[in-house]
Amino acid sequence: MEHGSYQDQSQATFTFTDEDHTLANSIRYILNQDPRVSFVGYSIPHPSDARVNIRVQTTGDPAREVLKDSCEDLMHLCKHVTNTFDQAVAEFKSRPKKTVTESMDIDPNNI
Repeated sequence: MEHGSYQDQSQATFTFTDEDHTLANSIRYILNQDPRVSFVGYSIPHPSDARVNIRVQTTGDPAREVLKDSCEDLMHLCKHVTNTFDQAVAEFKSRPKKTVTESMDIDPNNI
């Protein structure tokens, strides 16, 4: 849900239901990287209410578009992290089996 003014679309507050700090802080971080954003912050009105308010103020672009772009950037970032993790796991599983001390480059004679 968007709360804002029809006259000034460069600032708005967006409400996300069934979300918490995890999504809100991630979106806040991505929005802070965008040079079009002059202010971003979020609040959780009450701990028992699964709702997050994210305030976005831009340098002129519509806040809705900047938030949408940031959500897409966050999705791409998450896909990159997932792909990198999956690749690392596959590489680890394809390595020849070694004992714990061999994989850590520890000389078992000095233990």
